[in-house]
Amino acid sequence: MNLKELSSLLGLSQTTVSRALNGYPEVSEATRQKVMAAAKKYNYAPSSRARSLATGRSMAIGHVIPISSKHEMVNPIFADFIAGAGETYSRSGYDMLLSVVNDEDEEAAYREMATKGSVDGIIVHGPRENDPRIELLMEIGLPFVVHGRAGNDTRPYSWVDINNGHSFRRATDFLLDLGHRRIALINGIESMDFARRRRLGYEAALAARNVRPRPELMSAQEMTEQNAYRSAREMLALPEAPTAFLVSSYISAIGVRRAVSQAGLKIGKDVSIVTHDDDLSYLRNGDEIPMFTATKSSVRAAGRRCAEIVLDHIANPDLPPVQELWETDLTLGLSTGPAAKEFT
Repeated sequence: MNLKELSSLLGLSQTTVSRALNGYPEVSEATRQKVMAAAKKYNYAPSSRARSLATGRSMAIGHVIPISSKHEMVNPIFADFIAGAGETYSRSGYDMLLSVVNDEDEEAAYREMATKGSVDGIIVHGPRENDPRIELLMEIGLPFVVHGRAGNDTRPYSWVDINNGHSFRRATDFLLDLGHRRIALINGIESMDFARRRRLGYEAALAARNVRPRPELMSAQEMTEQNAYRSAREMLALPEAPTAFLVSSYISAIGVRRAVSQAGLKIGKDVSIVTHDDDLSYLRNGDEIPMFTATKSSVRAAGRRCAEIVLDHIANPDLPPVQELWETDLTLGLSTGPAAKEFT
């Protein structure tokens, strides 16, 4: 059924039906309820183009994805975030516009989206310390939400982040309480804000126990299984090898597990592993009993929430910025145990 047919059935003009479906205030509540009930009964859903014509909006949210030689944004974590955001867009009749560009073309991509009016809002991924995109988007004037935070930038912009510093301090404390002192950190690229905060949390926990951080037990690079495997293998070959690993990604933790196994060691007995687990839909941390002890966070839920915030600001431009800092849960798995007595 199209708009013309629905309007004819209701005995209303197409303009009235369109305005009722899109929540225009000049349409009476009785008429709106009547139109909504009929649309539901006859399974009518306006196309994105029809919504755009009715509202004067593009009915799309932009995501600019940089392809870099230094880091890779498109991964299972990003896919889960997009799935969560997409659920929210779909309920509100919005589409998603993904623009994949080289790093040096990222600013131009944002400006083009604004100039062409191809999106009504933007979600920013992978914030860095002193991220220039914050100032750029404030200048452009499109509503935006950052998944994460841009360093110590205190300007009023919307973001949703997890408490990375507290999360990794708590995880390090947990390993210290088990008697571990040689705790390795397998981190992400530390120009990224989340990785910098995680290292600071790890170092703060060590300092509070008078444990000296060891540079040879710290790695910061793209969070892949292969990179983590190589770093862990090199660390396990050191004369004073780590007895525990704190890992920034579940995918990286799989690489650490491979290195530990190849070294002839048993996870949870000889070597402990705590990882950050983004609660991925298609890469689960075990079933009833988690494989890894993990700081747990749902990136899919973060995608839903970022989408909700940007849509709210599109509908109500005068809303103040929303800034949400989520705590993680520390869930116990099979990958941790007390340090061997000779190491305590």
